[in-house]
Formats: sequence, C-alpha cells, structure tokens
Amino acid sequence: MDVVSGRQLSLALAAVSMMGCTSIAKVIAAFPSAPSPLLSGIRIVSPHEVADAVPAELLARLERADVVFIGEQHDDPETHRAEAELLAAIGRSGRPVIVSLEMFERDVQPVLDAYLAGRATEREFLAQSRPWDRYASDYRPLVELARQHGWRVVAANVPRSLAAAVGRRGMMALDTLQPRFRGLVAVDNVCPMDDYHARFMESMQSHSAGSGAASQAGDSLPTAMAERFYLAQCVKDETMAESVVNARIAAPRNAIVVHVDGAFHSDYAQGTVARVKRRQPAWTLVVLSVVPVPDPAVAPIVTQSGKADYVLFTRRFKGRIP
Repeated sequence: MDVVSGRQLSLALAAVSMMGCTSIAKVIAAFPSAPSPLLSGIRIVSPHEVADAVPAELLARLERADVVFIGEQHDDPETHRAEAELLAAIGRSGRPVIVSLEMFERDVQPVLDAYLAGRATEREFLAQSRPWDRYASDYRPLVELARQHGWRVVAANVPRSLAAAVGRRGMMALDTLQPRFRGLVAVDNVCPMDDYHARFMESMQSHSAGSGAASQAGDSLPTAMAERFYLAQCVKDETMAESVVNARIAAPRNAIVVHVDGAFHSDYAQGTVARVKRRQPAWTLVVLSVVPVPDPAVAPIVTQSGKADYVLFTRRFKGRIP
C-alpha cells in the first residue's frame, strides 16, 4: 500500500485542523434534526418533468431507493455542502446507511475500516489512504458523519495504478495480475460500444484538443490510445459498481447505499449506474447530478434532459478555492 510523503501528510493534517472541524461540526449539528432549510440556495429540478422540485419531494424519493448516486463536480464547495446535507438527511430516515466513495481505492479499505472503528488515528489513516488533495474540506465531513454514526464507508474504486495499466496495455493487463491484486478489480468487466462509449470518446477528444495533447499527425488524441483509456474507465465503473453491490448485499436488508462519484460516472444512468443495474436489475436506483452555474434561478432545465432523476443547480464559486 502506498504511503504519502511527509509534506503531503503535513498539508493534509494542517487542512484538517484548520478547516475540517468547522465543516464537520456543521454536518454533525444537522443530525438528527435539521436546524436550517435543506439545500438552501440550491435549485432542485426534475429533468424528466421539466419542472422544479422541493427538498421534501427529493428526500421522499431518496428514502425509497436502494442506491443513491450523487454525481459531483470535483472541487466545487457548494457541491460538497449539498453532499453532506443530503447524507445527513438520508441518515435521519433511520435506515442503515453505507457511504461509497470513488475517492478511495479498494486497497485502502483495511486502514479506512480501522479508522472508523477507532483502531487507527486520523494521521495513520491519512498516511496510508492516499486522500485527494481537498479531502479535509470536501470528503472529511462525509467520512466523519459516517464515523459518528457507525455507518460503513466503502473504498469503492480500483487502485489507480491498475487502471493506468489497463490504459497502457488494455484488458490483457488484468490477465497477468497476481491474485491479491486481481481481487482489487471487478470480476466482470464489460466495455460495450454504446452511448457511454460515444460520450467518453467525445470528452477525450475535447479534452485533448483543449490541453494541447493532440497528436502531431492530427488534431485529436490517437484513437487506439483513447480506446484503451475507455477500457480503464470501464474498469473503474465496474469496480465501483461491484463494490456498491457487494456492500449492500452484506448489509441489513433495508440498507441504503449513497455512492459519491464524479458526475461523468453516473450521468444519464450510464457508467457505474448501468453496471449496478446489470448486477441487480430489481434494485431502485436514484441518480443525482450536481451542476454549478452562475445563477441557479435562471439555469435552463431543458439543457439537462436525461442527465439524472434530479439535477441540483448550485451557484458556481467565484475566485480562488481556499
């Protein structure tokens, strides 16, 4: 298991001490009662109905779900506030809650479990779990809420080194893995040439054009390379889906899984969502997508058609994120 550098650990712990306590206190204060309006300043819309929705309607829908997907825009403060408030609200339903996170990878599950159980300090947890740079402000509130209430947290993702290997060599990279590493990847990995594939390829070409990563022979990323990246994307989705399914099956029958991922993985009920559905077609899945915009009040609903069961328009943060 990888260990972060001393400097990275110091920065993470400093961020925790400066920012984490305040954000966690706000989340914990919201449980079991909500002293302020849920999702204040955030506009909830139903693309299917082409209409606005109220928090009570959203919560009623979430409380009937087996799995809730929250597709986020990384590093958006209002997005992360919405996630924390929604998790606390779902917890008030009284159902057993499982928090599943793209942001942690399967190989760090033991140290995550140890931290949640009080067998490891937060310093030890951070040193061994490769937290994302903005863990203190963005994801610590979710983990701490789970820790306070005894909820399981699932490190759902495939280790990035294994996904990178697939990106370089294709699926054959999985064939040569030792059993202890193969177990960190989903058993079944399906990569169809479907609408998700088309959306991924379009995104890759747009990204490469914008970043200057295009090949010298043309204006786009080489197709063979993009296809391998798609295989790696599918492995991530399959592994997260398998993690979600396994966690819920192992939990009490009425448990609800709240899975947080980058919106691309769950928008349009594709990616991870489709792979959970393939494994458990009878389960009720609810997909949320958080969309930061300059002004939520005037954001057009029609542009979000088919994206999710509910879209949450947040006010895009202006200026430098601390």
